[in-house]
Amino acid sequence: MVRRYHTGPENEGQRLDLFLRDQSGDISRSKIRRIIDIGGVHVDGRRVRKSGLLLSATQLIEMYLDNGPLDPYRIEAGQVLFQDDFLIVLNKPAGVETQPTPARYQGTLYAALQVWLGRDRRFGRRLEIGMAQRLDRDTSGVIIFSIHPRAHKSLTSQLQSRSVKKSYLALVEGRPEPAKGSYESQLIRDRRTNNMKSTPSGGKEAITRYRVLRTLEEPEEISLVELELVTGRTHQIRAHLSEAGHPLLGDVRYGGCPRIGEHRFSRQCLHSQRLELTHPIDNASLIFEARMPVDMDPELIFSMSGNQ
Repeated sequence: MVRRYHTGPENEGQRLDLFLRDQSGDISRSKIRRIIDIGGVHVDGRRVRKSGLLLSATQLIEMYLDNGPLDPYRIEAGQVLFQDDFLIVLNKPAGVETQPTPARYQGTLYAALQVWLGRDRRFGRRLEIGMAQRLDRDTSGVIIFSIHPRAHKSLTSQLQSRSVKKSYLALVEGRPEPAKGSYESQLIRDRRTNNMKSTPSGGKEAITRYRVLRTLEEPEEISLVELELVTGRTHQIRAHLSEAGHPLLGDVRYGGCPRIGEHRFSRQCLHSQRLELTHPIDNASLIFEARMPVDMDPELIFSMSGNQ
């Protein structure tokens, strides 16, 4: 959500945080200062992070609100699955944006990486972060970044050529039939909803392989599904499963149910479980895995649903 305001002659020389407090009416000055600090306020189209900025007349002030935490996210040592001079692999938690958005710079995985890598003095140089892979904010699990210019091109090439094997775990409504198969379509963005959808022609090829691992039938039928992304289109898994009639639990945007009994999902139940690739410098085979998080345990969900 974005709130837009315009300054007038009466706002000449007024502080940015005071202006937004007066204009918004329902947000405290302290909260506004935190929104500014994480990068959620833009003046004339440019992100600013200075609460005391003095305004001029006829300026456009935009305040973006994403309902996310206002404390900057920081990487913990246990989330680092691998790091050398060229790559870093993380177990990303749900609820963290991978890259900066209009609503935030701080609080993203990219900003947290800058802090984490800045603390590592063994390199003797400023590290460059290559974002060859992305995960949705509410998708957890394995994600890889290059941190040296020599690794950028090779890693990107592997991802684009489909030589990287990416496996996911998902909790879905019902039970996909048959128990093993694939979804293949061309995906485009629906301009009306901004969601991805399949189209007979004119889209980008999208292939998702799946395998049902287990199904629980009481109190509601849900399945734990393993998925392999052959291609890597935006929202590919979410769109394919939704169109197949088995949306991700918690994925309200794509038709998933928001709750089971008394248990309400805080995110779509999708986890990047495994990544297989070749090291971009020494050509070693690399495999990284992240265990399924507790909030996707189907038996735990049922026990918390109040229906057992």
